[in-house]
Amino acid sequence: MKSFLIAAALLLIINSSNAQNKNFGLGIILGEPTGISAKMTINHINAFDFAAAWSFKDQGHLLLQADYIWHNFNLIQVPSGKLPVYYGIGGRVIFSNDPLVGIRIPVGLDYQFEREPIDIFIELVPILDIVPATKFNMGGGLGIRFWF
Repeated sequence: MKSFLIAAALLLIINSSNAQNKNFGLGIILGEPTGISAKMTINHINAFDFAAAWSFKDQGHLLLQADYIWHNFNLIQVPSGKLPVYYGIGGRVIFSNDPLVGIRIPVGLDYQFEREPIDIFIELVPILDIVPATKFNMGGGLGIRFWF
């Protein structure tokens, strides 16, 4: 974790331009799951959101997830930066002895700093697992990304 924080600090020093002009963010997510988070913007409203992480469901396993998301910048106004509400649809796979495949519907807030290439997000994710059996789950987390 110490190495990650040092690398993050170096990225902030080197990369001092506005985060709104960047289209790829990389960071961490803590929660269910916990791991690496990435986001690639397509335009001002839409983005792809990915994670390669550890799921703590059952005895814990590798999880990969991907979502297509929409941002709504009009619901919450803040004095500095931007705070869009986002929602989307995607999928996840948990690699275990009996792999799980599910449909994700993320909903969250994504604070985008005005001058720093950083965003902080929090999300809640209803999940409908469809393989090996149909059942409802919840996920969610808190994360931070640095934009390149």
